[in-house]
Amino acid sequence: MNPSLQAEKFFEQGYLCSQSILMAYAPLFNLDQDTAARLAAPFGGGVARRGETCGAVAGACMILGLKYGHISAEDIESKERAYQAVNEFISRFEHRHRSIVCSHLLEIDISSPDGLQQARDEDLFTTRCPGYVEHAAHLLDELLSD
Repeated sequence: MNPSLQAEKFFEQGYLCSQSILMAYAPLFNLDQDTAARLAAPFGGGVARRGETCGAVAGACMILGLKYGHISAEDIESKERAYQAVNEFISRFEHRHRSIVCSHLLEIDISSPDGLQQARDEDLFTTRCPGYVEHAAHLLDELLSD
């Protein structure tokens, strides 16, 4: 199964947006899925349900880091390439969704107990979030193939 479809399947199975993206693309970088799930776990709900950067975006940024990131402090070229790829991803995501901020995407502040309950009551995690995961995965497919 291709990674973008796998990301959608992981999300349907109950994994977080961030986990779904990182787990689906992890095998391309010899990263096992258990490690990927653990690494991405804190990024759900816009980083620990703070409503900050969308988990699907955070997961995509981690994948772009695996592809283009630098491992040596002196490797400025790779650092810049990673920043360029992430900025391109974010620009495309924002162009379609107007934001990368979870609370803006959901139009509810999930960092409060009342906001989180409202998001659950309105099924936002099952009606909106799958589309963000799907779009993030398709953008990743495009950027990784460049």
